[in-house]
Amino acid sequence: MPDAARPEQENVELALNWFPEAEHGGYFAALVHGYYKEAGLRVKILPGGPSASVLQRVAGKQVAFGIENADRVLLARAQEADGVAVMAPLQKSPRAIMVHGASKFQKIDGLADVTLAVNSGAAWVQYLKKKATLRNVRFVPYSGNVAQFLVNESYAQQAYVFSEPFVAREKGAVVRCLLVAETGYNPYTSLLVTSGDTIRSRPDLVRKFVTASVRGWQTYLERPEETNRYIHEINPEMGLEILAFGVQALRPLCADGLPSLNLLGRMTAQRWKTLAAQLIEADLLTAVRAEPLRAFTNEFLPNRGQGPH
Repeated sequence: MPDAARPEQENVELALNWFPEAEHGGYFAALVHGYYKEAGLRVKILPGGPSASVLQRVAGKQVAFGIENADRVLLARAQEADGVAVMAPLQKSPRAIMVHGASKFQKIDGLADVTLAVNSGAAWVQYLKKKATLRNVRFVPYSGNVAQFLVNESYAQQAYVFSEPFVAREKGAVVRCLLVAETGYNPYTSLLVTSGDTIRSRPDLVRKFVTASVRGWQTYLERPEETNRYIHEINPEMGLEILAFGVQALRPLCADGLPSLNLLGRMTAQRWKTLAAQLIEADLLTAVRAEPLRAFTNEFLPNRGQGPH
């Protein structure tokens, strides 16, 4: 098609909740393989960090789309931030507590006599403090690295299964990851979110972006190499080895409970209702402000007519 006949590309920004890494791989794959471009979108992916404020930026329409986790979506909506999840690439949360391999611990419930480094204000931490049996556990702030873990056998810390464990093993540690999801607290992770206003006023844009993103995730899980090279290029701290490790860890999390990756991205009302009830139980949310069924929609997924509701 001659350039003059091509439809004009629409500029769209996607705000990440953290620095570019494997958990965002499918969105970068949609960029690298031209799926957004094919949909008529010129997408700019904005890196995040500790103070990304993704949902506030999405709700304020500073960006059209963002990446965030389901518990944060519910909590932000309770504060009147109009964020709506439109796609969930991970069915199982990668959130874990990393312990030493020589320890006796096989699950989080029963964790005892350790120093545990976490972001204490995080919803999952508050839930575990409320629900799990933790004996003589001393909570300290998470430093963002594994330095203390490497020198203290009685030290445990928060982790994503595709990040901190790789770094610790590279430095000689034997580790075990205890998945928070195994406690029943399993919020959708790395969600694609937009604003309710964008859904109402630009459903065509949302559908194009979601469809291309689903395709990107399917490609990333099957053949991630080109995308990983791009992520490494824009975030050199993410080496190709840790990114390859990340994809291996992501595959079962993305496929968990799905009969086929053709259903990738789906969310269920039951999962959202369960999460809202857990946040209420942890005194982080009130029932009157929860509204879990308004926090997500499968409407824009290419597979929306299939699978569980």
